[in-house]
Amino acid sequence: MVDSLMTGPKARRAALRKLLSTGAATTQSELCEMLARRGHQATQSTVSRDLKLLGAERRHAEDGSIVYRIPPRPRRGLSADMVTNIEHNETVIVIRTEIGRAQAVGLDLDALGDRDVMGTLAGDDTVLVIPRSTTRIPALLARLRRLVGSGG
Repeated sequence: MVDSLMTGPKARRAALRKLLSTGAATTQSELCEMLARRGHQATQSTVSRDLKLLGAERRHAEDGSIVYRIPPRPRRGLSADMVTNIEHNETVIVIRTEIGRAQAVGLDLDALGDRDVMGTLAGDDTVLVIPRSTTRIPALLARLRRLVGSGG
């Protein structure tokens, strides 16, 4: 049964986040199977990347087993649910956000401490990302898109 009508990386990560909240999975293979039962086909390497993006850790459960969990503390990362679009013009990267959310996204981006980001400038619904080098824009753009679950 599929968790929602939403598909793709964002939907898979949302389903994975729900699974992690139950604390039932002890291996990445188990998580792959659980996701498949919910309509999200994923390889072990994809689940591994998703776990890293979500900030998941292996923790001791109450019964002593080791399970994957997302720690209760806020994860430092890009506010994926606030971002509507990411594009570039070979000089800078522009992140479009929901109205009033650009400053939060800018702060999250600054907190990542990405070596390829020289700085950010946030307005109301737009974050301007100034890269340290224009030659690194494709790699930086790919990382940002992975953080928000957008392949394109």
